[in-house]
Amino acid sequence: MCATCGCGTDETRVTAVGTAAVPVHAHDHDHPHDHDHPHDHDHPHHDAADTPGHPHTHTVDIEQAILAKNDDLAVHNRVWLTERGIVAINLMSSPGAGKTTLLERTIREAGAGRCVSVIEGDQETVFDAERIRDAGAKAVQINTGSGCHLDASMVRSGLEALRPANDDLVFLENVGNLVCPALFDLGEARKVVIISVTEGDDKPLKYPHMFAAADLVIVNKTDLLPYVDFDVDRCERDARSLNPNMTWMPLSARTGDNLGAWYDWLRGLHTGRITAD
Repeated sequence: MCATCGCGTDETRVTAVGTAAVPVHAHDHDHPHDHDHPHDHDHPHHDAADTPGHPHTHTVDIEQAILAKNDDLAVHNRVWLTERGIVAINLMSSPGAGKTTLLERTIREAGAGRCVSVIEGDQETVFDAERIRDAGAKAVQINTGSGCHLDASMVRSGLEALRPANDDLVFLENVGNLVCPALFDLGEARKVVIISVTEGDDKPLKYPHMFAAADLVIVNKTDLLPYVDFDVDRCERDARSLNPNMTWMPLSARTGDNLGAWYDWLRGLHTGRITAD
């Protein structure tokens, strides 16, 4: 169980569309690349009963240990990706904001300017991976069971199943959630947050960690602005108060309005290859 949010990882399954699902074990630390480093497999909570009267201290220790292990795996994911010239983008949003629709259109219109592969994160079903495959890209579905976010270990397993080519663009479509995904480094090059105008313009202040972590904030479904109460200027102002360096981008994945800005941003992403030690 994740001490950060209470969700579990034992139910995680990775499915390349058209194949059987493969369980991912929470403490399996193999990586999609060759490197030598020790792993400490002691459970960070094993001594909780040894120090009675300090439950809050143990909660903090467990959370820090979980995030530290995740960050270590994320570093190795990042090295593996960078060695191959692969740019990974972590797409985060609440459910229904339009992540998959935006990806479908990007794939069909070759808007990224390079080959696209996708790791899909959902608690259940392979619906989104099938949509991505039908749009013309390789996709792997990660089902997290009761888990509410992707973590670096899941992404490592997804990369092993996906086998992206050198210089690909890999989208990590995270589980729909504006809380926990902000806390977990996956090894990505950029974090993108998508909100839709149907959700309300108060989201940055309600979910500050998510917007503070974003490199790009997309406001989707702008074609619905005449029909909803959503103050774009207020939302941008609140988001910039948390993260003045982020890029702000209103668009409509359905109509294509301002998609050119999204495509320009994607084409502007560059990564230099590094030599492995």
